[in-house]
Amino acid sequence: MEMFSSNSPVLNVHGETTDTVVYFLNDFIKDNVKLKNAYVGIIHGKSSNILRNRVHELLKKNKLVDSYKVNIWNPGMTIVKLKIDKNQ
Repeated sequence: MEMFSSNSPVLNVHGETTDTVVYFLNDFIKDNVKLKNAYVGIIHGKSSNILRNRVHELLKKNKLVDSYKVNIWNPGMTIVKLKIDKNQ
């Protein structure tokens, strides 16, 4: 079973605006689905919930995202499971 690990791709949007997060996040997800990376991490920081909420809003709407959750060891990061077609 695949899982998120320290070798999984990570996007750091900490310090970005909520507007730029849209572009970075969508491209990052598309690229990782093409690369068949089932799990990725998104670093949004933990000082304010503004970026985390925006990231979660975008993940919820994205059809390539299977599920996501805040990393229990690092609340400034969300772990994302992507929808990967294993047959291609």
